[in-house]
This record gives sequence, C-alpha cells and structure tokens, in this order.
Amino acid sequence: MYYRPIARTDSARPETALTLAGGWCWFDEVELIRRDAEPEIIPATHLPEEEMIRLCEPRKPLGTLALDAPRIMGILNVTPDSFSDGGQFDVEDAAVARAFALREMGADILDIGGESTRPGATEVSEDEEIARTAPVISELRARGFDGLISIDTRKALVADQALEAGANMLNDVSGLEFDPAMVEVAEISGAPICLMHAQGLPEDMQDDPRYGDVLLDIYDYLEDRIALAEAHGVERANIIADPGIGFGKTVAHNLALIRGLSLFHGLGCPLLLGVSRKRFIGTVGHAEEASARMPGTLAVTLTGLAQGVQIHRVHDVAEIVQGVRLWDAIARGYAEESDA
Repeated sequence: MYYRPIARTDSARPETALTLAGGWCWFDEVELIRRDAEPEIIPATHLPEEEMIRLCEPRKPLGTLALDAPRIMGILNVTPDSFSDGGQFDVEDAAVARAFALREMGADILDIGGESTRPGATEVSEDEEIARTAPVISELRARGFDGLISIDTRKALVADQALEAGANMLNDVSGLEFDPAMVEVAEISGAPICLMHAQGLPEDMQDDPRYGDVLLDIYDYLEDRIALAEAHGVERANIIADPGIGFGKTVAHNLALIRGLSLFHGLGCPLLLGVSRKRFIGTVGHAEEASARMPGTLAVTLTGLAQGVQIHRVHDVAEIVQGVRLWDAIARGYAEESDA
C-alpha cells in the first residue's frame, strides 16, 4: 500500500491536521493507493505509525540550509552541449561569474555539472569531467563563494575530486547505478546525496519509456535505491529523492508524476524537482525554444511548492525566485520590510 498525503496550504487548518515533512504544507487526508484496487481517501489519523513519522518528520538541513522553506538550486552547466545552456559557461571565468550571479539572484544551492545528460548525449570521460568542474569549484571557494555547491555527476572519482575542491553535496542522476562506488563517496564524506530515477541511459532513455504505473514504479525504485545506500552506511536523513522528470518519461508520465508528487514524501527524505526548461513544458506550453520555457517552469515549480517539494533545480533563478517569494508570501504570510 502507498499513502499519498493530500497537501494543503490554506490558512483554515483543522486542529487535527498534520504538518507535511516539517514544512509549509499540512494534510488531514491521505489517498490510499493499491496496485490492484481503486484508491480511497482515509483520514490522516488512520495512517500506520511508521508512515506517519516518514510523512511528518522535519527534514534534516543541508549543512546550515534549513528545509522548512522552499530552496532554489541554480543550474551551472560547464559543458559545451547541455540541452539549454551548453557552451555558455564552459570557460572558467564565465562559469565563476555566472555562479556569483546566480547566488546574487537568490540561488540557495549551486549545481555544477560537467557532463550533459540530455536525451541523446554521450558519456564524457572522468578526466574531462573533472577538468571541467573541479577548477571552477576550487576558484569559487578561493573567491569566497559562500553557497552550498552540489556536483552533478554519475561518477565517483568526479564526485570525490569535486568534494576535495570545495563541493558539499552530491547529485547522482543515475541513482547510484552508473558507478557503484558513488555510494562509498557519500558514506565516507557524509555529504548529502540526491538520488534520481532515470529509465535507461541518456543515449536511449527517450526511445520508448514504459511503466506499469509510473508513480508507484518510481516510488518503489527510489525506495530500493535509498535502502541500498542505507545498507552501505548512508543515513536516510542525508538522502534527497528526485523522481527524474524528463529522464525516460513521456509527457503523460511527467504530468502523472507532477500530479502525484506528494506521494514521494513517504520516502522520508527531502524532495528535489528538476523540470527547468524541459521538453514536456515546450510541448504542452507551445514553446519550441528551451530558453522560452521559463513561464512553464514557474507553473510547474508552483505546483511542486503546493505539494511541499523542498528543492527546485532551475536555470532562470531570478524569475523563479520572484515567483516563489510571491507564492510563499501568499501561502505563509508576508512581513513588510522597512524602506529605511
């Protein structure tokens, strides 16, 4: 059985409502889902104790970054071929300047990647990926960059070198499948690690993705990968889960996952949503160029906020930060700042 909390943010909160993941959403009803029966709605008070703890327990901060408010992860691809911004920041000076600009715009986390994982992309060697990422991270720390830095890689050696250079978070789009040694890096370093679902490799993941039930299949996958990490000494509290929007999914799969995002709080981990400028946004929103998909990205981001997703990985940081601040002020209240 699966338990999807029906997340709400309305100020008219019943006394019996439970707080979702220690954040800004609450719930007093749960959708009980079975693979072999129609779903039903049950009171949240009927949850098994273990499920209630997983859904309600506040998530561990990422370093000093509390997760009781939405957090923005700014994308910095130091690659020549990423689907949206490839070639824009693959020179060190440009990458460093962009990183500081993203921080100024309001990015809480910087996600640096040296290998494109867009559909059809081919693998980059470890040496090349390290050469693209580690010097940028090192230079950022040398210049006093104070934000959380995540290394977006599938490879343990790249991750290790990034941590040595000053990164403090891991983001593995393969969910520890591409390089089994990645789990050792996470365990030894103690760095938080994001585990994402992807069906297939970038070379072929969009050829013909299929699922029995996309929401439940991906939940089970992430539960299995988290259990694997725990078996190797990584604490569940140190794991972030990402359903992998656009990685081996059709438009229908992506939309189903977004509608059911709150289910993934049952993993007992913070959630990361990465939808920025993705093709399904262009398809549904009639925006052929990736750079024109910010409004659609914001729409999906706000949907994620309404379901309690803590971390949002985006290209258009300034625009998304503005939208999130307005959403947050409406949902949680706004303290006016002095003009002095």
